[in-house]
Amino acid sequence: MNIKSLFVGLGSNLDSPITQLKKALTLIDAQVGFNLCTCSSFYQSPPMDKMDQPDYINAVCHIETSLPPLDCLDCLDCLQAIENKMGRVRDKQHWQARTLDLDILLYDQNIIKSERLTVPHYGMLQRSFVMIPLLEIAPKVKHPEVGLLKNQNLQNFAESLQKVQL
Repeated sequence: MNIKSLFVGLGSNLDSPITQLKKALTLIDAQVGFNLCTCSSFYQSPPMDKMDQPDYINAVCHIETSLPPLDCLDCLDCLQAIENKMGRVRDKQHWQARTLDLDILLYDQNIIKSERLTVPHYGMLQRSFVMIPLLEIAPKVKHPEVGLLKNQNLQNFAESLQKVQL
């Protein structure tokens, strides 16, 4: 069995966001084919584009999976089912407030570009609420297109984040 690393970003800013993330981690760990290895600290960050909504609570978790890259859409379906179970409402507004958002950030060194899924996640390198938690749990992680992530310019990233004391 070939074990792969899957990194997933978690975010919530509605209905007790810390509770939402904790429950999501429990549900992720219970999924067949997923082994939840670790999760970063939780971080509070303002909404993107200064939208008028509550701050987000974000984290990144590391999952080991035996699912092959072609089954990454199955991973996506599984994560979206967890979002739906926890009350996620989808509409056309980008970066809307949400009970739970689960994004596949990295799947080993695979590059996946399909109508439903892009891996590595298209915006991860520009988002402090992704990069800081990711590097907290995986300081040697490599991005398949840019290499070692700790070599990226992260100087201004931490300014908008606040670690949450649980």
